[in-house]
Amino acid sequence: MPTKEIEFLEGPQSRWEEFKFLNAVLFEFMKGLRALHFVGPCVTIFGSARFKEEHPYYKVTEGLSALIAQLGFTIMTGGGPGLMEAANKGAKSVGGKSVGCNIVLPKEQYANPYLDRSVNIRYFFVRKTLLIKYSYAFVVMPGGFGTLDEFFEALTLVQTKKISSFPIVIFDKEFHQKLMDYVEILKQKNTISPLDLGLYMVTDNIEEAVTYIKNNTIERFGLLPKKRINPLSFLGERKLK
Repeated sequence: MPTKEIEFLEGPQSRWEEFKFLNAVLFEFMKGLRALHFVGPCVTIFGSARFKEEHPYYKVTEGLSALIAQLGFTIMTGGGPGLMEAANKGAKSVGGKSVGCNIVLPKEQYANPYLDRSVNIRYFFVRKTLLIKYSYAFVVMPGGFGTLDEFFEALTLVQTKKISSFPIVIFDKEFHQKLMDYVEILKQKNTISPLDLGLYMVTDNIEEAVTYIKNNTIERFGLLPKKRINPLSFLGERKLK
């Protein structure tokens, strides 16, 4: 974690230091917004950076991403290796668009080679906002703390109606079974509504996942191609190639 971020999270700093940090955050947001403004309607795929190309999860993610890209969506990921790479690779394999929002870490997370456009972000909360801002659906593949953080961020925003009811797909029932068992406990303890279990779908079937996304996005939100925004050349803006 960058030193300045550690200092900010340790408590109150001088007014000047906090003003400088806020300006750094503003710059990060502006950098991300400028890089991603014309990527088109996206589907964001979350997943672990640790699974290699030979792992079955990698192959499934690649195939699922390819089918989603064929619907006309840009595939967005955290831009790194593992299942993020698999998702971006799947999009490129069918001629789809592929973008990444990479996080800068002390042990650098490299950007994968299957990105049409990427942006490096220092702060996790900025990165999560960007991943959600441009997406009309979310796919949660097997992953760790970061993947769960991104999943519950999107789920909470849908639950509280801070964003529209975009479809959320949790892929691989066996991997996520204990998580789903815990969510059932939350329902039984009345910390969530029984209706909240309808905010996502859990599946092992690629075609089912793609159909769920298609049926709950394209006509519902009037997408493809209407939502694509044309850049202004005099501002130096450009579409994805």
